[in-house]
This record gives sequence, C-alpha cells and structure tokens, in this order.
Amino acid sequence: MFALYSAWLGFIGCVALSVLEHFMLWPLALVCLVLGVIGAVDLVQTNQSIRRNYPILGHLRFFLEFIRPEIRQYFFESNTEAAPFSRNQRSLVYQRAKSVMDKQAFGTQSDLYRQGTEWLNHSTAPVHLSNPDFRVRIGGPACTQPYSASIFNISAMSFGALSANAILALNKGAKRGNFAHDTGEGSISPYHREHGGDLIWEIGSGYFGCRNAEGQFDPERFAEQACDPQVKMIEIKLSQGAKPGHGGVLPGPKVTEEIAQTRGVMVGVDCVSPAAHSAFSTPLGLMQFIGELRGLSGGKPVGIKLCVGHPWEWFAMAKAMQSSGTRPDFIVIDGSEGGTGAAPVEFADHMGFPLIEGLMLVHNTLVGLDIRQDIKLIASGKIISAFDIAKMCALGADLCNSARGFMFALGCIMAQACHTGHCPTGVTTQDRKRQRALDPENKSERVHNFHRNTLKALGELLGAAGLDHPQHLKPQHVSRRINGQQVSLLADCYTFAKPGELLRGGRPGSLFEQYWDAAQAASFRLA
Repeated sequence: MFALYSAWLGFIGCVALSVLEHFMLWPLALVCLVLGVIGAVDLVQTNQSIRRNYPILGHLRFFLEFIRPEIRQYFFESNTEAAPFSRNQRSLVYQRAKSVMDKQAFGTQSDLYRQGTEWLNHSTAPVHLSNPDFRVRIGGPACTQPYSASIFNISAMSFGALSANAILALNKGAKRGNFAHDTGEGSISPYHREHGGDLIWEIGSGYFGCRNAEGQFDPERFAEQACDPQVKMIEIKLSQGAKPGHGGVLPGPKVTEEIAQTRGVMVGVDCVSPAAHSAFSTPLGLMQFIGELRGLSGGKPVGIKLCVGHPWEWFAMAKAMQSSGTRPDFIVIDGSEGGTGAAPVEFADHMGFPLIEGLMLVHNTLVGLDIRQDIKLIASGKIISAFDIAKMCALGADLCNSARGFMFALGCIMAQACHTGHCPTGVTTQDRKRQRALDPENKSERVHNFHRNTLKALGELLGAAGLDHPQHLKPQHVSRRINGQQVSLLADCYTFAKPGELLRGGRPGSLFEQYWDAAQAASFRLA
C-alpha cells in the first residue's frame, strides 16, 4: 500500500507546487497520476492476489518473472548446463555455421568424472580421411530408385511451423551441401521447390498435399507429387518425439491462402492432424500402405517415422514385416527429447521412449529377425555435434537427422517462442515483418557450413579412432562413466541381439521376454 499512497501523495504535491508556479512539475504529476490509477485498479481487481496486496509494486514481480528466462540464459546459466541445449552446444553450431574458429583453449569445461560422461576411444594407429562426405544407400530389395543419402540431414519441420524464408534457406543449404531436407507433414511448399534441394516428403495423418476433400488419402494426388525427381524418399509419420500420440490443430485464422494451397485445405478453416491414420488400422495394413506408396512413387524408398511407445506395437509392426514380406526401406526413430513442435508439458516430459532406448529396441528387433541389412535406421533427437552422430552410429543408427541444430544455423537463439508467432529471429513465424530479418541467401550458406564443418569434425573423430566410415563404429568404441570409480563400454551397458536370434526363439532383453510372443501382425493390441 506504501507505493499507492506515495503515488497519490506525489500527484497531489506536484499539482499543489505547480499551482505555485513550479510548472516543470506537471510531467511528474502526470506520472504520479498514472501510477495512482494503476494502484487503484490493482486494489479493486480480484484476479491476482499479489497486485491486490501490493498495488503498483506487484507489477515488478510479474515483469521480473517475464524476463527471467533471458536473465538466466545470458547471465547465470553455465556454459555446460543444457536446458534444453547448453551455451556450448549452441555456440558450436553458430561457429560452424559461420565457419569461424570452433576450437577451445585451456582444456575441457566438462566434468569428466560426472556420472554419464561419454567419450570416443582413440587408436594408436589413426588414419587420415580426405573426404568426410559420408554417404549411405537407402533402398531395400523392393526399391527400384535407391537414394544415396548424406549421413547428416535436416529433420522434419513443416512450412507453417517455419517461415517461408527459413524453408528457402534450409533447402538452398541442402542443395549446396548435397544433403536431404525433410518437409515435415505440412507437405511440399513452393519454398521447398525453389532451389531444388533433395526432399524427403513426410506424410502425416492429415495427408497434406495428397488428400481429398474429406481428408482421406488420395493416391492420384500422391503419385503426382511423389514422382517429382526432387522427392527422393517418402516418410510415413506415425508419431513424433515432441508429442507422440497427440494430434494437432492449426487454427483457422493461421491457415493463410499460401498454407491452404500447400496442404490442400480450405483457407481460414481449422487444419486438423488426427492422432491416428485413416489409411490403415493394423500393422499388416501399414505394410500394405508402404507397398502402395512405393508403387505409386515409382519405386522410391518408403519408410516410417515413430517415437517408440508401447513395445508390443513395434513388435507387431516387425511381425507384420516378417509375415507380409513387405518392409520399409528406412525407419526414423524420433526420441522423446522433443523438437520444434510445441507440446503439452506432460507430453514433452513424460511421453514416449527417449532416442537411445527407442533406437536400441528397433535395432535389436531387426537384427533378431535377420532383416537389419535391408532397413536403414535414422536417429533423430538432440543431435548437434559430430560426437552425437558418432554415438548414434555406434548404437546402431545408419544416419542422423537434426532439426534444432539446423535452426541454430539459421540464427535461432532458443527463445522458445516457436509456437507464439513472435520468434525474434524470423525462423518460426509467419509474420512477414519478423521473417524479413532472416536473409535466405546468407542463412543458406550457414546451413551448408554447419553441415560441412560437422562432417569434417566427424571425419577427424573417426580418423583418430582408426576408422574410415561411421558404419564401422561399434558400441565398443564408446565409453561411459557409470560412477566416480567405474567406466564401461557401451557394448557392456546394453543388450545387443544376435543375427536371427528371434527366429531361433531367443529373447534379447526383458521387453522381448514379456511382449514378443503376445504381439500380433494383425493388430496393434496384445494377443
């Protein structure tokens, strides 16, 4: 109440003195009047107790709370504290994107004796790699147009979630660096096509870009786009790490004419992504859908993307591959570490398998069925550095995707305002004034640089380990600190299936022991 009384007393005092020809006090009187009115409103409102008990001063608390994330990030957060990415991680991307020095002096800032610390073991016989542009051939026996993919690509981010300028920069960067750009489920926009970079077309439950008026899958519209030479692979999104099992709605006011045309929906009408697909409802139906898309696309690689949930549902898919003879050419394992998509807190924190556990389950299943060689695994989830790529490859991935890494390369400052439309760097907004700040030409070069310099660093890591390709990385090449006194190789931290083990009745782990026999190809439910 002191601030309220002071404001009104100040106003009365200034007015009184102004009457006595102290005219310069009128501005101060006006300020006191405004504060007095604010305090009076605070006193009678009933929404916020703090404002009612502490008129005027209560606003200071809300202001400090509003700027707390920025104050913490810029002044108090340590360089190695990840929330969700540390300053060191972000700085590494910025440096590599700008092609400036990314070396570090005076030793590591990390505590090497902290539980969970990991490192790649080096060789006393290192090798020199002259070309770190590592490629992986994607395409199983049924694929007639296999794709030679970079080991590091842009993960799924839709036009609509990202700005037009961001899409332009990402695709031009992918074109320059000869790597792939995943469209996200928002379909292929004109901005994806302008520079001709390789595309992975993601098909979600809304079938955007290949749907009929009722929102069902339209084979003719799909074939028309999928046969475009720029589209290299087709990806069926079953779930995403940011909010697995959760549908989405783009509110009608945000569905502009441009977005409506790209997605094949109506302008100004809510654009719904259902939680489940309508083109199939069983694991066998999913395999049939994969075969259909492969045929309609002219034999291009077709895969699935999922954040692993119920293990028996994944086992059901694997059994469907086995019984039908139809297999995806690749599987993207999205970790529940989240991504660019905004999600309810409970989903972001407590839904879905983290990347490592999901990758291990899928890898072991395919090895156990002796079909791992036909299906490439793509890891996606907080992959920023060359070591991140190396670790995922050691655990079974063939290649990696990154979303937020390439957002940092575009200039993202981790303001965490992606879902508000107020992105300060123009990356995740449809506000033309805001996205004008993002220059596609300049940022495309940074996207290219980040990719190129990360692969260069990966080549140096591999050379130091005595290896010449990421596919030669094994779990015995990486160590992890278990506690202050114990260190183990990743090969000893996890259970790894033997080729054909499931076919011979073996069960490589407790999840297989509990759920493998009860999973069925004809249904996602337990038998």
